[in-house]
Amino acid sequence: MWKRAVVGAVGALRRPFSSERGGISPAVNSMLLRSLKDHYLEVSKMNMPPKVSPPSPFSIVKGALDSHGPVLKRSYGEEEVSVYVMRLSAPEDDDSAMDQLFIHVDVSKPSQKESLIFLCGLYEDALGIHSVSMRPKLQDSGYLLIPSQYTGPVFAELDDKMRDAFHTYIEERGVNESLFKFLQAWLYVKEHRNLMRWFKTMGLFIDGEKPATGA
Repeated sequence: MWKRAVVGAVGALRRPFSSERGGISPAVNSMLLRSLKDHYLEVSKMNMPPKVSPPSPFSIVKGALDSHGPVLKRSYGEEEVSVYVMRLSAPEDDDSAMDQLFIHVDVSKPSQKESLIFLCGLYEDALGIHSVSMRPKLQDSGYLLIPSQYTGPVFAELDDKMRDAFHTYIEERGVNESLFKFLQAWLYVKEHRNLMRWFKTMGLFIDGEKPATGA
C-alpha cells in the first residue's frame, strides 16, 4: 500500500525540464507543493489497523516509532531479549508484503561483551531462523552492524537436532508467531508516520520553511 502511495507521488517518467533563463521557478515550486499536499492529505485519511498489544511479558520500547532501534524488550532471567523488525521487500503489486516480516532478535547478558543474534522470518503461523551468530553488543541499536569475525555456519546446513534446539531456545524466550499481529500493526503505523513525515518535510523544504523539531 505504501509503495503504491509513493509511486503515485512520483508519477511517470518525463523529459528533463529545461530552464534557459535560470533562477527559481515559482510555478514549478507551486505545482510540486500542491502535489505533495494532495498526497499528504490522501495518506492522512488512511485507516490505521486496530490497536494490538504485544504478548506478555514483552514491552514496547519508548520512542521505537521514531528510531531504528528495538521495538520490543523483555527480561528472561539475567538476559535481555530485544526484538527489531522490518518487512521483507516484495514487488510493488504484491499485497503479501506485510504478511512476512523479518526480525532481528538480540539476546544479551550483562556479564558478556557479545550478544547472541538471531535473524528470522516471521509469519502469522510460523517463525523460521535464517542465521545465528555472536556479535558485539549494540550500543545505539540498528541493523547495519557488520560483523568483523566469523559468524558461524549456514543455519540450514546444521543438523536437524541442532536446528530444533535453537528454535526451542528462542521460543522459550517468547519469540514466536504470537508476536506477528503486534509487529505487523506496529510496522504499518511506523511506515504511515514515515510517509507522512516525508511529504511534510519535503514540502517545508520546497517552501523554504524550517521543519519543527521532531517533524
